[in-house]
Amino acid sequence: MNRINDERDRVIIEEQEALYAELQKEAAALDTIHEMLGSGKWTMDFDEAGVMTRVNWSDEFRRMIGYQGKDDFPDVLESWSDLLHPDDREGVLREFNETISDYTGQKTYDVEYRLLTKNKGYRWYRAVGKPTRRPDGTPISYIGVFIDITEQKEMMQELAQQRESLSAALEEANQANKAKTAFLSNMSHEIRTPMNAIIGLDRIALNDPGISEATREHLEKIGLSAQHLLSIINDILDMSRIESGRMTVKSEEFSFARALAQVNTIISDQCRDKGIEYECRVKGPVDDYYIGDEMKLRQVLINILGNAVKFTPSGGIITFVVEAAASFNGRSTLRFIISDTGIGMSKDFLPKLFDAFSQEDSSNTSRFGSTGLGMAITKNIVELMNGTISVESEKQKGTTFTVTVTLTDSDHKSVGEEEYDLQPHEMCVLVIDDDPIACEHAQLVLGQVGVNCEKALSGAEGLQMVKLRYARREPYNLILVDWRMPDMDGMETTRQIRAAVGTETPVIILTSYNWDEIVDEARAAGVDTFVAKPLFAGTVLDEFRGAFKRKNPKLVRETADLKNRRVLLAEDVTVNAEIMIMVLSMREMQVDHAENGRIAVEKFEEHEEGYYDVILMDLRMPEMDGLEATRRIRAMNRSDAKNIPIIALTANAFDEDVQQSMQAGLNAHLSKPVEPDILFETLEELLHH
Repeated sequence: MNRINDERDRVIIEEQEALYAELQKEAAALDTIHEMLGSGKWTMDFDEAGVMTRVNWSDEFRRMIGYQGKDDFPDVLESWSDLLHPDDREGVLREFNETISDYTGQKTYDVEYRLLTKNKGYRWYRAVGKPTRRPDGTPISYIGVFIDITEQKEMMQELAQQRESLSAALEEANQANKAKTAFLSNMSHEIRTPMNAIIGLDRIALNDPGISEATREHLEKIGLSAQHLLSIINDILDMSRIESGRMTVKSEEFSFARALAQVNTIISDQCRDKGIEYECRVKGPVDDYYIGDEMKLRQVLINILGNAVKFTPSGGIITFVVEAAASFNGRSTLRFIISDTGIGMSKDFLPKLFDAFSQEDSSNTSRFGSTGLGMAITKNIVELMNGTISVESEKQKGTTFTVTVTLTDSDHKSVGEEEYDLQPHEMCVLVIDDDPIACEHAQLVLGQVGVNCEKALSGAEGLQMVKLRYARREPYNLILVDWRMPDMDGMETTRQIRAAVGTETPVIILTSYNWDEIVDEARAAGVDTFVAKPLFAGTVLDEFRGAFKRKNPKLVRETADLKNRRVLLAEDVTVNAEIMIMVLSMREMQVDHAENGRIAVEKFEEHEEGYYDVILMDLRMPEMDGLEATRRIRAMNRSDAKNIPIIALTANAFDEDVQQSMQAGLNAHLSKPVEPDILFETLEELLHH
């Protein structure tokens, strides 16, 4: 019996020893974890009545706060609580006691506080603990850990200070940006106002037939210098709008054919003056109309082409290719490739090309008249349009830019119902051009709108085809003739066509050059009108309609006549008012001048309804600005107040200025310096409607 008891006692002892060894192992593991985490544990025991009977601070915790043992940090609650920071003490002890008193067992002790260490002053700690409980909820033990979080707290405090500093810096930057915007707006107005006078007086002086050639030359140089200064101002304003995120992209229907023609007219003139060969070609089915931002697209193309002209010497070649790259889901991607044989750029400079104020050779600033902003503006505009731009270049060999832009397709029909019965599908057009590619392109674009197009590769061949159709009493409805052809050019071909079949069929000259220098000879030869290459169906048919109407005067609609129209001009700068009055007098318009918005409102109000035909309103004036004056006029209880065209004349060039003008009730917005042709075109359009 004793042997059985001894065996049982031995087994129990072995189990206890194994359990103790396991507990030691777990304790060592916990000590290692606490050491790795930089934390210390604590335990507290309670009797059955829930009264604390023992506190045990671990050696790890003592070392964390600079104490070595129980002698200098006894196992009593006050050893810890007396070290709490005065600002934290009440809240920490309340949480500590409430956790013990929560007999539901739901509450966990989790607090952050400062504790006075023995050798490092106050440091931040996080303490987490939770009691174990008897079935009735009374606590058995309270177990928790301390973690030193001083570094995290200091980091958070530093981050908070940085955020505060960044917030203050951001606010300061926003204020500076607002100040810069206000400054640029004022600069725009203050510089454009005298520029308006300089350019306006220069143009008026150039119209004087009595000036000498030397004076004319001086005036032309003044005009060129003023335009150059204006372009610099525009670049600075554009860059400011881009940097501040205030530049927006419009989404409006526009005539791509007309926009391209305008670009080609500007660039071909520059190339002709400098002795550079220029060619523009269109590949693929490019439409006449798209939806996008016409002005910004033109700006991009003119910037790149203008640089090509600037950096290409006389005798060089510039090629401009427009390609239909893709079309999907109502959107078309166009690719613009601009190549020149100019001075080129080094490979090292290409990555910096689109940086603001960047130039490969600073001497080029004075040599070529560049601000270094053009390419930065161009790239930003292209990216605003969700497009791409790339460049390839080699020193002394030339440069190629490739711009890709996606535009929304338009359902605009460039061929509409007209006063005459002839429809495109009923037309037969003859194209006479020695370039087979040009003939094929003409057949492609005219075929897209249903026009039957035949081709002849020489003047002689075209003349025989015209004679043959005429003999069969099936004459061509329209003849397109290239200006420059070998053997028999466009002028001679037209003369012989007129001699053979008369003047009934419209003849349109096709040219890549400025036709101003050939217009007299062309009219004498029997040419009706001109169309710039590359061809667009809408452009050809619009010119055909114009020629048809000229041959049938009874079909021509009258446009608005500006003679004797009464204009109310609100302008506070005397010299600008004088210039505007002189410009309007060119079309024999009658002008009343108001020195500010208040006087303009009074003048309009004191005259009978319908007295004024149009109001030209400067936006920035003393006493009452143009926007307020427009609102006052629109609010008057008379019919003409609601309907009279009011045109803004402003030296402010920001897009939001246009929006404010429209919201105030203005019909159009013209930026100073005002181009007379644009002014008259705007007046004719508004008064006609």
